Amino acid sequence: MSELNRVDTALLEVVAGMKDGRAEGAFNIRKDSGCAGRVNTENVTITTKTDKPGIDIRFVPGCRDSCHIPVIITESGLRETVYNDFYVGEGADVTIIAGCGIHNCGSDASEHDGVHTFYVGKNARVKYVEKHYGEGDGNGKNVMNPTTVVYLEEGASMQMDMSQIGGIDSTRRDTRIVCGRDADVVITERLLTHGSQRAESDMTIELNGENSRGRVISRSVAKNGSVQVFRPCVVGNAKCFGHVQCDSIIMDEAKIRSVPEIAANDLDAQLIHEAAIGRIAGDQLLKLETLGLTEEEAEDRILKGFLA
Repeated sequence: MSELNRVDTALLEVVAGMKDGRAEGAFNIRKDSGCAGRVNTENVTITTKTDKPGIDIRFVPGCRDSCHIPVIITESGLRETVYNDFYVGEGADVTIIAGCGIHNCGSDASEHDGVHTFYVGKNARVKYVEKHYGEGDGNGKNVMNPTTVVYLEEGASMQMDMSQIGGIDSTRRDTRIVCGRDADVVITERLLTHGSQRAESDMTIELNGENSRGRVISRSVAKNGSVQVFRPCVVGNAKCFGHVQCDSIIMDEAKIRSVPEIAANDLDAQLIHEAAIGRIAGDQLLKLETLGLTEEEAEDRILKGFLA
């Protein structure tokens, strides 16, 4: 296991809320393709894969627990693909805090491609929080390409909160959820891009079980010359309910493309989609400026509120 320095602990606090590289309960810290810390508990077991890079995380049935699994990269030019599998036992209620932070002070691109697969047992509940963040004073790019696949058994539910809070030059997000009978998923995606950054997000929710429910809430801000592309899709294959909502603020010379899709393959599928792209309203800025804020401060306040 490698030791943590001040840069490491600062990244861990930003992406996973871990102070001094520690957290209550089980955790695994991946640093520059190695393990920088691991703790197992009675309810949560983390083991290293033997066939490929990554870990297996198992929650015992009926437990109430949490787990932190952050990744940090501080080596310029490092590129990795990691496979993490989660097994949540029947009736469990768990919180999983993931996140990836890159500190790149070199001239080469640093890249983390993470493949997360969740197997959520009957009537289990999962809250999954994922933050992506990049920084550095070099010319090297920060690249993250997360893939998330979720299988929800009967009565299972998952709340996913995924955010990109800055500093990622290129990202391709691929998310696929498969819902069984009475399963429920809510995905909240928050994305901020600036400069010449590019972000793409492909998302598919398959509502296969009777009375399954799926909702996508996507909010984004594109600044400068950045580019964003969203392709969320909800497929109703049974009596179900699905809702896709995409809201974006566009600024400067940025470009945003939002392509929400709903597909019904059953007579009793109820599906809704909506999308909106626009600029900050002038009356919002004016109101805050009359309260003493500068234009830049007012703009920042509005954007933070929108992405909150």
